[in-house]
Amino acid sequence: MKTRRHRATIREVLDVAIELERKTMALYTALVRTFKDTEELRGFWFSMARHEAGHCGALTLVESLLESDPTLAGDRKVWFDETTVARLRALLTAYLKEARRGVDVERALAMALDIESSELEDVVVDLLQVVKDRRWREQAVQMLIHDLGDLSFMIEKYTTDDQLLARADELVERRVGGLRTQVRARGVTASPPSARHVGSGVGRTGRVRRRR
Repeated sequence: MKTRRHRATIREVLDVAIELERKTMALYTALVRTFKDTEELRGFWFSMARHEAGHCGALTLVESLLESDPTLAGDRKVWFDETTVARLRALLTAYLKEARRGVDVERALAMALDIESSELEDVVVDLLQVVKDRRWREQAVQMLIHDLGDLSFMIEKYTTDDQLLARADELVERRVGGLRTQVRARGVTASPPSARHVGSGVGRTGRVRRRR
């Protein structure tokens, strides 16, 4: 299938981004219920869902600002891949159905890694540039990457899949490096944390692989 990737206006992309963030939040809230009897897992999925809610709120703020002052967008364009969006939408729909039927922890973490590996967060970072408050943008960018460290830690702790862990750690390295480049290019002063310290609420215990 040929990829339909093109530059689109911020207004064109906003609705799609908000829709996908809400679907992601719905998946994570379903997993909160699935793992409600394990406090650490319940807290982890709640944190993931809460951060997705934050992404939705940030994008809704961008939408409101543009409605108030359309000139804020200027002639800025963001990359938009219709094929990737369609694939992610279908994936989220399928995963939500699967999660509601019940999944084990390894499958749940693999699903989350698939979703977090998408290009959606990169699009969100581009959209947030409409907001001129630098401190707010810095906080939003930090929130986008904190979940990745926690996800990698939970994969390390709750699974024995070395390939899954390697994928998670590679994603952390790639996302932090990419966001650091975007931050420098757009003049944001705060640097994203290093991949080693990217986790937030859960925290890391080191890179020694836990065996069972």
